[in-house]
Amino acid sequence: MKQSGCTYFVSDVHLGLQVNDPADRERRFSGFLRSLPENTEALYLLGDIWDFWYEYRDVVPKGYVRVFSALQDLMDRGVKVYFFQGNHDVWTYSYFEELGMKKLVQPALVEIGGKRFCLGHGDGLGPVPFGYRFLRGLFHNRLAQCLFSMLHPRIAFGFGNGWSRGNRLARHEEYVFKGAEEPLYKFAEAYAAENAVDYFIFGHYHTSVDMALPSGARLLVLKDWMESSPYLCYDGDKISC
Repeated sequence: MKQSGCTYFVSDVHLGLQVNDPADRERRFSGFLRSLPENTEALYLLGDIWDFWYEYRDVVPKGYVRVFSALQDLMDRGVKVYFFQGNHDVWTYSYFEELGMKKLVQPALVEIGGKRFCLGHGDGLGPVPFGYRFLRGLFHNRLAQCLFSMLHPRIAFGFGNGWSRGNRLARHEEYVFKGAEEPLYKFAEAYAAENAVDYFIFGHYHTSVDMALPSGARLLVLKDWMESSPYLCYDGDKISC
């Protein structure tokens, strides 16, 4: 009989991004998935697991066999796998759910082991600049998505991968989290004032953050997988890396 187990959180693997060694990053991630212990209860994928993902009704990106195989094996074991759309893999429509994963929309408030977690990718939360909010709205717009789907996959993926190569990770720029001045911090502070939350966990910023909020909640941000394999584990008592 499986004992009360652990819940894992991971974000910003950016599979497919041609930075450092993408094949090694995929091996590390699939290895991480296969290393999760038997008492694992749930895995939360907090967005940008893929650097660019766009699925058509009958076409999905090629590759990533190791990752999908490992995810399927986890779900066959009874592990619940949840995923959030990030700003790079926003165009997930039904394929992941057909595999058995469950899509959540940020900010998602979930209870795990008697604690309340507010989860998401982290993009667009708080008072972010209008330009970014507009671009994010465009990416989520159904009409814009339908129009983009009319492009031949070779054109669409050429554009998407080219856009990804120009992002901050490709330029090897380290983001400096601004603490209480950061939009995500302001979002969490305001959200905690109206909701009982023990932990906020996000990705997106590509830097590791662990801060206490005035409410007593902890704000945790996961780093990306460019050079290491970061994750968080909640064992029903405490959070560990």
